[in-house]
Amino acid sequence: MNTYVAAIDQGTTSSRVMVFDAALGVVATAQREHRQICPQPGWVEHDPAEILRNVQDLAAQALREAGIEARQLAAVGIANQRETAVLWERASGRALGHAIVWQDTRTDSLVREVVQRVGPQGWRDRTGLPPANYFSACKLQWMLRQHPGAAQAAARGELLFGTVDAWLAWNLTGGPDGGSHVCDVTNASRTNLFDIHRLRWDEEICESLGIPLACLPRVVSTSQRIAPIREGALRGAELAALAGDQQAALIGQACFAPGQAKVTYGTGSFLLMHTGERPAPSPSGLLGTVAYRLGEQAPCYALEGSIAVTGSLVRWLRDNLGLIGSAADIEELARSVPDNGDVYFVPAFSGLFAPHWRPDARGVLVGLTHFAHRGHLARAALEATAFQVQEIVAAMQRDSGMHLREIKVDGGMSANSLLMQFQADLLDTPVIRPVCSETTALGAACAAGLAAGLWSGPTELASHWKAQRRWEPAMSGAERERLLRRWQQAVQRALDWSEPAG
Repeated sequence: MNTYVAAIDQGTTSSRVMVFDAALGVVATAQREHRQICPQPGWVEHDPAEILRNVQDLAAQALREAGIEARQLAAVGIANQRETAVLWERASGRALGHAIVWQDTRTDSLVREVVQRVGPQGWRDRTGLPPANYFSACKLQWMLRQHPGAAQAAARGELLFGTVDAWLAWNLTGGPDGGSHVCDVTNASRTNLFDIHRLRWDEEICESLGIPLACLPRVVSTSQRIAPIREGALRGAELAALAGDQQAALIGQACFAPGQAKVTYGTGSFLLMHTGERPAPSPSGLLGTVAYRLGEQAPCYALEGSIAVTGSLVRWLRDNLGLIGSAADIEELARSVPDNGDVYFVPAFSGLFAPHWRPDARGVLVGLTHFAHRGHLARAALEATAFQVQEIVAAMQRDSGMHLREIKVDGGMSANSLLMQFQADLLDTPVIRPVCSETTALGAACAAGLAAGLWSGPTELASHWKAQRRWEPAMSGAERERLLRRWQQAVQRALDWSEPAG
């Protein structure tokens, strides 16, 4: 039996291909960044063809590093940036323009149209999501309106829509020559077109938005045999898993029981808590989403809170301000001061997501005096991530009635010990980082291996999960309350800044 699994982790700023063995040890890793295309304020785009080329090149590199061939893989899984939207021609495989990234805000006016027609909660009772430019539905609506004749071509099945998992799966399994046009339940649940109770595209919603069902992918389970890979270095292996990156990380963190939760610190940060086999309502405005579905088993659900800007704030300090030479430098600079000097940074560059849902918010830096210097700015930027996560955890515990006994963390910023200790202090909850911090790729590998029979089930997978480091809260309650109160004051100053177009 083949005992290796490959995972494609297609993220917001880079793509990665990893090879794991049967004990979930890392055998090989290859990674490459792709361009961030920002043609107008608030617009964020990617080139789908560039992403596909990178994935193909990285797959070849990872297999060479592992010293194996594709036929030795038990399966391949894909994890992807979720709400990013791609529209392409079935016959040629050519994308109609760039992909619209999840951070993009160009669809504000379309979202307002939806809110005016169906209210601020939209179809949340069915999709788990409110109307927001974060999700894929209005991105697709914008693309169909932007390109003349696109809506008619989509209705004829000549154009195909998908999140990045669907784009990669279609191309890897044949593309124009019979590629499988599929996405999984987790990615479908991030479009605002998908009924998370019935696990199907909602015809009424699609019709209301002018989106033809013919252009939408077939929805499959997170873990199931999908199709043989027929293109590139992975040719001869089998595609057996698709998962949105945050749900993949939930699997990679072995959060298979209700009440277990994880935070992924990436370009944005995302907290998911497993809520069992039924969606949980959220008065605080957290998202209801499909956590995963393993084969024909009942789906599992999660509550999610999403933060648009965390790791990307560090890159902004590096690229836009030149404050640091590399992202890794921020911890040393932040440690050069004992505290934030009463400086707070609310990075609402694309508005505020959960639990605020304020698209009118914009970034603010408050509390500046002659005393403040670059160390305080670096510390305020790091602390902004922890403050935003704390807001979501507090809302999640209120809505679910569950107290989180610990939080598992992963992603690039989880390597920052200063941030992790501050996070534990703000949450008053232990923070645990696993041995393998690339849990998004790990989760895609786990889902693929389950479908291929490499592991017996979640219990066996959980036995392979190992902690690397644990941070215990050490802050006084009075100091915690003072910091949280000051953060809320800063948030209030970020609101009501962006004015409606026109």
